[in-house]
Amino acid sequence: MTKKQENPWVEIIKTLATAGILAIGIRHFVAEARYIPSSSMEPTLEINDRLIIEKISYRLRAPERGDVVVFSPTDTLREQNFKDAFIKRVIGLPGEKVEVKRGTVYINDRPLREQYIEEAPQYQYGPVVVPEDRYLVLGDNRNNSYDSHYWGFVPRDNLIGRAFIRFWPFNRLGSLDEQPIYPKNENEHSSITNYLFPNPKSDNCLAEHATNGTVFVNPPNCFTEQISYQQHG
Repeated sequence: MTKKQENPWVEIIKTLATAGILAIGIRHFVAEARYIPSSSMEPTLEINDRLIIEKISYRLRAPERGDVVVFSPTDTLREQNFKDAFIKRVIGLPGEKVEVKRGTVYINDRPLREQYIEEAPQYQYGPVVVPEDRYLVLGDNRNNSYDSHYWGFVPRDNLIGRAFIRFWPFNRLGSLDEQPIYPKNENEHSSITNYLFPNPKSDNCLAEHATNGTVFVNPPNCFTEQISYQQHG
C-alpha cells in the first residue's frame, strides 16, 4: 500500500510555522536584534548601529557595572507615554551610593574612572542610594541622555537583556567595549576633566531647573531616547 503524498503547500505551511515558532522562541528567550535611533549612547553606540541583545546572562548572574542594557520603560517613563525600550549603561548597583559632581561620577564616595563617555557630565546629581533590585543607568553621552538622573532607577524585572555585539556597520563589527572599561586597581582615581555648567549648547534645549535639591541640565522634551527593534524589509 503506497503512502499518500502530502500536499506540497501543506509542507510549506508546516515548515514556515515551525520556523516562526523557533524564531519567536529565540527572540523571547535567547537574543534579538535592535537598532539605535538616538545619540544618547555616543561615542559607544551611534545612530543606526545594529546590535544583538542577549537574554541569557541575567538569568545566571546579576547585572554588573558597565553593562550596556536594554530595558522596558519604568512606571515613571510609562506615565510620560514612553512605550519602547531604552538602552543605557549600568552605573549604580543595588545598595551603592551614587553622586555626580564636578564632572565626575562617585560610587560610595570614590570617583569612577570612565573611558567610554562623550564628555564629563555637566550637572549635579545625588547623592542617592540605589534601592534593592534596582539599577542606576546613564547614557555615555552624559549631557544628551534622558536617563536615571532624570527619572530614577530601573527595576531588575524591567531588564530585557545585555547588548554585547554590534553587527552593523561592518567597519565597526564586534564587541561594544573592546578594552576593560574599568581599571583593575579600584583605587585609581578618575582622569575625567572636572568642570561644571559650561555655556549651554542650545538655548532651547539646555536649561537648569532643580528638583529635590538636584540640579538638572537638559529638560526631558529635548530627547528621543527609545531603542527600536531591528526592522526588516
